[in-house]
Amino acid sequence: MSHHHYHSHDHDHHHGPGHNHHHAADHLHSHVNGSHGRERQEELHMLAANFIDGFRAAEDKTSYLRIAGIDFQRPGEDGLMMNLVDASIASNWQIGTASPAFASRELVYMPFPGNMVSHRENMTFTYVSLTNRLDIDLISLLEDRLDEPTKG
Repeated sequence: MSHHHYHSHDHDHHHGPGHNHHHAADHLHSHVNGSHGRERQEELHMLAANFIDGFRAAEDKTSYLRIAGIDFQRPGEDGLMMNLVDASIASNWQIGTASPAFASRELVYMPFPGNMVSHRENMTFTYVSLTNRLDIDLISLLEDRLDEPTKG
């Protein structure tokens, strides 16, 4: 299940009504499948939460990223080297859901009661070159790492 989520962000991410999730933080909704999908999703979110907690607590953020194996440079699609310039953490609270209604152009909106509001965080790494920008979210990075065959 090798699946890359490298998103070039040369465009606006305001997808309009009905786009029911934060782009980077909620990729797992459609990419985790199979009989172990729920466990896999929970494992990825737990790993990401622990990574984010560790990053926040680290006195030396650069060393933390180095120890974690985060690339500080990566080749770009155009052959130019891309450099890590930013790491951001976003908090999101899902307070409801909206989905297309049958035979209507309107969305069906269902606000959640307070106890169903869910919180999630994700971290995004931003790489730049002279000609491009690339944002890679932590969940996708972890997902790709877990999909790599073990070396032994």
